[in-house]
Amino acid sequence: MWPLLKEKLVEVLKAVLPLIGFTGVLQIAIVGAPADVVVQFLVGSLLVIVGMLLLFIGIDFGILPMGRFVGAELPKTGSIVFIAAMAFAFGFATTMAEPDVLVLAGQVDAASGGAIARRHVLLAIALGVGVFTAMAIARIILGWSIRVLLTIAYGVVIVLSLFAPAEITPLSYDAGSVTTGLLSAPVIIAIALGMSAVLAGRSTVSDGFGVLGLASIGPIIVVLLAGIFGS
Repeated sequence: MWPLLKEKLVEVLKAVLPLIGFTGVLQIAIVGAPADVVVQFLVGSLLVIVGMLLLFIGIDFGILPMGRFVGAELPKTGSIVFIAAMAFAFGFATTMAEPDVLVLAGQVDAASGGAIARRHVLLAIALGVGVFTAMAIARIILGWSIRVLLTIAYGVVIVLSLFAPAEITPLSYDAGSVTTGLLSAPVIIAIALGMSAVLAGRSTVSDGFGVLGLASIGPIIVVLLAGIFGS
């Protein structure tokens, strides 16, 4: 545990300290924020370091091993429907708890004055991730071409973007980008890698990856469809 703690602490400090240093330079040279705001920033930065450290340790220590184990055990059920349903459930649940998604949904609600409710944004993004995670996991089992799936999916995105309301289109692309965060990404990747490792004739590199690429397209399509049919 201690070697893992030291390793993750170094990673977190490398990620956060440049931001703190750059902000400090701006504070001295340009911004000149009040002392209480600076103290708030420093305390918040310390909390971020502690939070990220605990999160990274939790992911490496528990989530990744369990994700690989679940992925390796699912094919033993012999039911593609059950496996797809479990993939949907994992994609949906992790997205609902994804910090980046929660921040985006809250900002959309505030910026729209409540016209686009936070709950609706969360559900739309989670639904898109869930459906396309199930599709991505099914691809591993059935051997579908990732190139064909991505080509079709992005073709649909381009067509829908031409018809969606102008204020919805940029939101849809942000909805896709925030799904590959600290919680959903390791869970979905671990399940895919665990599954591809136990299937005969499958490569953990060519089949285990690409799941997030597909999963992140789902929210874009769902939000665009919501904008077209809800306007």
